[in-house]
Amino acid sequence: MKTVVTVIVKYDTLGKKTPLAIVWEDGRSFPVDYVTDVRPCASLKSGGAGIRYTCLVRGRPVYLFEETDHWFVERPAT
Repeated sequence: MKTVVTVIVKYDTLGKKTPLAIVWEDGRSFPVDYVTDVRPCASLKSGGAGIRYTCLVRGRPVYLFEETDHWFVERPAT
């Protein structure tokens, strides 16, 4: 399931984006430990495509996608 989230992002002088934290719709914020990979990619689980950031959050990998006008993560179906 695609879940739209707010992302706190750092921009460097060359325009490179680095996600610093992911904020859920209920206001909880999770700091990104670090980004291990950035590549153009489609979300096979929830549809959509854009730039995929593979982030470590609390020691676990999270796929964070940046589409044209929003950010989303893949949330497991419940």
